[in-house]
Amino acid sequence: MPARPTAPTARSVPTEGATRVAALTADLGILYGGDYNPEQWDSVFWKDDARLMQEAGVNLVTVGVFSWARYEPRPGVRDFGWLEEVLDLLHDHGVAVDLATPTASPPAWLGVLHPDTLPVDADGVRLVAGSRNHFSPASRVYREHALAITSDLVERFAPHPAVRMWHVGNELGQVCYGDESAEAFRTWLRARYGTVDRLNEAWGTAFWSQRYDTFDEVLPPRRMPYHVNPTQALDFRRYTSDLLLDLYREQRDLIRVVDPLRPVTTNLMGFFPHADYWSWADDVDVAADDAYPDLADPHAPADAALTQDLMRSLRGGEPWMLMESATSAVSFRTHNLPRTPEASRLGSLQAVARGADGVCFFQWRASRAGAERFHSAMLPHAGPDTRVHGAVRRLGADLRTLRPVVGGRVTARVAALWDWPSWWATSGPALPTDRLDALAQLRAWYRPLWEDGVAVDIARPGADLTGYDVVLVPHLSLLSPDAAGVLAAAVHQGATLVVGPFSGVLDEDAHVVTGRAPALLREVLGVSGEEWAPLPDGGVELVPGPGALDPALPPEAWHAGVLGELVRAEGAEVLATFAEGHLAGAPALTRHAVGPGTAWYVGTVPSEDLLAAVLRAAVAEAGVEPVLPGLHGTGVEAVRRGGALFLINHAGTPAKVAVPGTHTDLLTGARVDDEAELDPWGAVVLMERNA
Repeated sequence: MPARPTAPTARSVPTEGATRVAALTADLGILYGGDYNPEQWDSVFWKDDARLMQEAGVNLVTVGVFSWARYEPRPGVRDFGWLEEVLDLLHDHGVAVDLATPTASPPAWLGVLHPDTLPVDADGVRLVAGSRNHFSPASRVYREHALAITSDLVERFAPHPAVRMWHVGNELGQVCYGDESAEAFRTWLRARYGTVDRLNEAWGTAFWSQRYDTFDEVLPPRRMPYHVNPTQALDFRRYTSDLLLDLYREQRDLIRVVDPLRPVTTNLMGFFPHADYWSWADDVDVAADDAYPDLADPHAPADAALTQDLMRSLRGGEPWMLMESATSAVSFRTHNLPRTPEASRLGSLQAVARGADGVCFFQWRASRAGAERFHSAMLPHAGPDTRVHGAVRRLGADLRTLRPVVGGRVTARVAALWDWPSWWATSGPALPTDRLDALAQLRAWYRPLWEDGVAVDIARPGADLTGYDVVLVPHLSLLSPDAAGVLAAAVHQGATLVVGPFSGVLDEDAHVVTGRAPALLREVLGVSGEEWAPLPDGGVELVPGPGALDPALPPEAWHAGVLGELVRAEGAEVLATFAEGHLAGAPALTRHAVGPGTAWYVGTVPSEDLLAAVLRAAVAEAGVEPVLPGLHGTGVEAVRRGGALFLINHAGTPAKVAVPGTHTDLLTGARVDDEAELDPWGAVVLMERNA
């Protein structure tokens, strides 16, 4: 077997963005705070806010996200005096400011004077002010006004000592189908395809007489009599992501001219469906995430960890920020369970464990009015003498003890591939099944490894996989020849590849790749298929074959649902076949030895237990070990970040974990010898003591 590198490829030289952020965390430590909206409150509250922030250990707040109407009450009028007073108060109390451009929510007068700035939905309905996000990102008039207020804000406050960071807009994700957006879409298509003939080829417009004679005939995928052209829909999503990124860049570039030293970012939203964050990653100085796990979901801790691993991976392993989270309940779901102080603390420590150098909440003081008046905050309606605010203070103290982990890296030897265009390509109608969701697949494949304490990076298809011993492809419908070549090369160099169903079936234009599927991976997988077959409700039984899976699996684990494929083995070892129905006798699970590497094919959606067995077998075969052995089923999450070992107990019962050696718990200063004891919903952060 050829020698494998000892660590995955990561950015060895800090980027300019990382350097800017490192200068901030070197001064402040872990960034701690949240959104602060002083314009919602009389100025008599501001001094108390600053004092309470200081007492709670808050060192950074985001100001001005929704302040445009206060800054510019009438066209061209500026009112920045109140902001100067707020920044002075915060600076006097040792609280730094992440100053936002207020462009997420234009004043009502802009839509009244310029109705074309308002967004249009797919039904042709023009949306109005009265909520937020009431603008079209394609509107030139909106952009002119956004740049004007941003320019004046930056010129005025870049010199202020409180301002340590810049925040562009808020949760950029607007989609517009109006005429100005249609014009911008056509411009994007001209740049992508060059000629209308190439567009016709890419969109397959020979089908249903959809051929275009000029680009001027093309529209966004508005409401149609029947199914939309799938490539038109895919390209509109690509265009929307690029348009939103361009909107961010406009304001970022304006800030950078005035202030080249401080970091600039915007708040991302995890696996957000309207933006391809791989294409955004190099444009933000730090990946910053808004995360609101569903507390009713028993998988919430694992799914949160997956999102955190994505944020860390976006910029090659650089530290990231948890820009927004909730101290207790949110208000946007239909039934909003409160987050316990223990769960809030664990969620924050989990983010730090997985690479975050910042933990922030929405928001500092709970609103009395408006759509989010029942959203929790660091300072609740009931004031500081509350359970929530007490937990906020304790978390501030915890984070101060974790300064030694700032800048530390998480090293993973497993990579899971994720691709937004592939997700988009199978998110529409007219597929074999609408029950096979790319994100659900990724989450299901991630959870067993999270339970075992196996570190995972998220990678973009086509990215360098050097140093990863295991590469997971849970569901990647859209696959380019280059990306397929990278996967095959990894196997030939000794890696273990595990590929899930309905992968590699489409090219970059969302056309079906003809021939036996998955054509581009056929040789490395040692299987080929001819037909996809959705499985009946309740699924089907599988017949185990001899091979590498756990012989102790109970009979009920040999079950699969959602989708199967009629494949034949072409050199691969068959580990399971379909027992019944349309696919009876066809391989469902296979393993193929390819030189020093192996390639597994999971041609269906197996039961949780069977999927876990497949993934654990693949990981063990590759020689990848968990952070600590024996964690499965304990509820304890283990992550190693730099020299720190985080142990987080998500269970309501105490836990004991073997940790050979002598350590110091950074959170308490206590000495820990060979075994860590964790309270229910407790955590320790261990640093090995020098002999």
